Amino acid sequence: MKVGILAIQGDYEAHAGVLERLGAEHSFVRLPGDLAGLNGIILPGGESSTHLKVLTEEGLFDALKQFAANGGAFFGTCAGAILLAREVHGPAQASLGLLDVSILRNGYGRQLASDVHAGKTKLRKEPLEMVFIRAPIIESVGKGIEVLAEDSGHPVLVQQGRVLASTFHPELTDDTFVHEHFLKRIAQ
Repeated sequence: MKVGILAIQGDYEAHAGVLERLGAEHSFVRLPGDLAGLNGIILPGGESSTHLKVLTEEGLFDALKQFAANGGAFFGTCAGAILLAREVHGPAQASLGLLDVSILRNGYGRQLASDVHAGKTKLRKEPLEMVFIRAPIIESVGKGIEVLAEDSGHPVLVQQGRVLASTFHPELTDDTFVHEHFLKRIAQ
């Protein structure tokens, strides 16, 4: 099993560090050809409109849609979750449309709105440490979405088929659980 990490911007190195601690083979993805041989891909945080611009310019936008059509698994964190959403607003933006959620892009606004919470998850008894950095807000979910964790009345960790998304940054904690969950989903 090999996982790609979109390496355009954001803390893709932190995701690589988590995968290294878990012993998972990984590589950085910057061009469509980098998707060859991957079973899954992580779309990290950063600024979603910048991600989208580079994805389009480099031909990765369509390549990622094809990767999904071929059964590739996705894990998006923060801006990555925005890129996966069916609908993006606040302001409106194109997306891959792989996850049946409506997401408010500038949910928590400025950097000052960043915070760390501990929250319950359906996946285990222990709480998850959730690092929010200008996090988007998942405003609504479709029928096929499983909400795995909530915070302040909003879903913050969701999955649908082979797509997992968090509005927080699990790569910025010592807890590898969310990445482990993604790796298990790839293996299924």
